[in-house]
Amino acid sequence: MLSQKTRYTIRALQHLAGTWGQGPVRLDAIAEAQNIPRKFLTVILSEMAREGIVISHRGRDGGYELALPPLDIRYGDIIRLTRGSLALVPCASRNAHEHCTNCLPEAECRLRGLMLLLRDETAAILDRITLADPIAVEAPFADA
Repeated sequence: MLSQKTRYTIRALQHLAGTWGQGPVRLDAIAEAQNIPRKFLTVILSEMAREGIVISHRGRDGGYELALPPLDIRYGDIIRLTRGSLALVPCASRNAHEHCTNCLPEAECRLRGLMLLLRDETAAILDRITLADPIAVEAPFADA
């Protein structure tokens, strides 16, 4: 599952994508609209600024805005920046590979093969979808 930090980051960046070209958005406006704790949002947006994803503007009319067009920001990149990997297990990570403890040798592990396939398919989808793409709001599950 995605970490809370990753989910907050995606929601904050989606909010900024929705206001693309309209100037900076105040931190409080993002926090309230996206139900993100203000202190956590400050940390997230500072990290995204260091990565070149957002621009921070100081002053009375300051706030945050995307540093790149929404079309140039892919969900896969956001998740990699906040989570480090798209893989569900360490041995299937392309960028942060680690051997799993208490497992078979990688050359014999079919679970690793499955996780590599899943990671590659997930990456293909997330690297194809950008902040500019419309994402439908889905109805809750019946038992939720």
